[in-house]
Amino acid sequence: MKKGRLTGAKAIIKSLESQGVEVLFGLPGGAILPFYDELPKSKIKHILTRHEQGAAHMADGYARASGKVGVCLATSGPGATNLVTGLATAYMDSSPIVAITGQVSRSMIGNDAFQEVDITGITIPITKQNYLVKQVADLPHIIDQAFSLASTGRKGPVLIDIPRDVQLEEFSADRVNRAPLEGYNPTIKGHPGQIKKAVQLIKTAEKPVIITGGGVFHSDSSKGLQNVAEKADIPIVNTLMGKSTFPNSHELYFGMLGYHGRVAANTAVSEADVIIAVGVRLGDRTTGPLDTFAKQAKLIHIDIDPAEISKNVSSCLPIVGDARNILRELEGLLPKMRHREWIGRLKEISKAHPLPAKMGGVSTPNILRILEQVVKDPILVTDVGKHQMFASHYISTESPRSFITSGGLGTMGFGVPAAIGAKVARPDRTVIDIAGDGSFMMTCNQIATAVQYNIPICVLVMNDYCLGMVHQLQDVFYGKRYQAVNFDKSVNYAKLAEAMGAPGIRVTEEKEIKGAIEKGLSCGRPCVIDFMLEDNSNVYPMVTGSTLLEYKE
Repeated sequence: MKKGRLTGAKAIIKSLESQGVEVLFGLPGGAILPFYDELPKSKIKHILTRHEQGAAHMADGYARASGKVGVCLATSGPGATNLVTGLATAYMDSSPIVAITGQVSRSMIGNDAFQEVDITGITIPITKQNYLVKQVADLPHIIDQAFSLASTGRKGPVLIDIPRDVQLEEFSADRVNRAPLEGYNPTIKGHPGQIKKAVQLIKTAEKPVIITGGGVFHSDSSKGLQNVAEKADIPIVNTLMGKSTFPNSHELYFGMLGYHGRVAANTAVSEADVIIAVGVRLGDRTTGPLDTFAKQAKLIHIDIDPAEISKNVSSCLPIVGDARNILRELEGLLPKMRHREWIGRLKEISKAHPLPAKMGGVSTPNILRILEQVVKDPILVTDVGKHQMFASHYISTESPRSFITSGGLGTMGFGVPAAIGAKVARPDRTVIDIAGDGSFMMTCNQIATAVQYNIPICVLVMNDYCLGMVHQLQDVFYGKRYQAVNFDKSVNYAKLAEAMGAPGIRVTEEKEIKGAIEKGLSCGRPCVIDFMLEDNSNVYPMVTGSTLLEYKE
């Protein structure tokens, strides 16, 4: 190769290095091999996953734990399509990842070549943007654009599909094609007039409440949120995605609202006269029936994505922009206020409707209570199901980016690989995955990845031998007709972990819970604890009295 010239593969690596990428999660195949052949020449670390879906979830977990862009790789065809669930998960939860896929050579595109698939066509609805690279000189600016798009405005996944021959083709490093990203100019600062109107509206409120969501998580605006809440003496409730955006031990915090929410949180919203929704989609699991949601309240909706304003719930006062900037402006303009009577009422409701206290034994709530005694403020990753909802209530989070879950898509199998990505991003933090047996089985092969790279996550499997949330839905809505929901008892998850090289612990009695958790967290290796649940209680009873219980499946 002549001096000053690069192959497409080298250009990809140089572009990733210039973006500060330190780690990639992927699984190679023929169409991406030119890139992999160059990778050993870079200092970028590569983690070989056991399935491409796991690579996408690892990149997602990495992004959520670090605030950086996560990167995953796959080959063409089935490798690329295996990323789809992970991309959709990141898209629904606004998580910034870049996926790079190999593609068949340009001359073969459209010929039904071996392992050819139109991955850009497939992923149009679940990516913020995607690219099929047709000219090698386009690669550097496309990668730059991808990282910019993923990490600015409303964050999200971007896919770059690169034909094999583009990776092999040479070009002059001095002749990089540059093209402006037309039409992309996200609003970052909120409109000053709208912010001033919001201040006046908040000043008149007798029963204000702040709903915090994933937008606060991704904008790192937890400190600004706390400053506003404390200055104006406003209670805080959160969506599932907003759980770790406000210290859960704070006197102004009243828990998660919505279909699986706390009575005090739902009461706060149903009785509020002014609601400040910050970085919240106001999706169906949060609002319940729209015709009854907070009809008496004036809604101030703060979101960086104008498409979310009044999409589900009509806004009285929209403010488009980055939550961090807008909260800073609100803090500066709001006077010190007191709403002690309102907060006192919510405290009384919270006291009258505590989390169920009778769930002892080997039950998910009891395990989570004991976990909280053993370790304070870990990064908690969850899979999807009843255990996810229990975790959102029974574990307190005190620091930002410490609760990572699949909220919008509700992806079973998210937990193990996302926990691996989170631990790679934050090796200084304890990372725990709360999993159900159904979710764990979907991506448990990634335990082998954690073992190979010595990534010490601790996985707590809530084993009730069934699909717990589906079982609950059949219990509540289908007359207890349990169909295609129960597993047999043939799988021992502790031994399965051992077969992949990780310590496995099986817990059958309450007295074993604390010791098992302590052992799992102190072993310094990936560990799986298989909790044989004695109690299969629904999440439902904890919201008795909620105004949202009329929500139908």
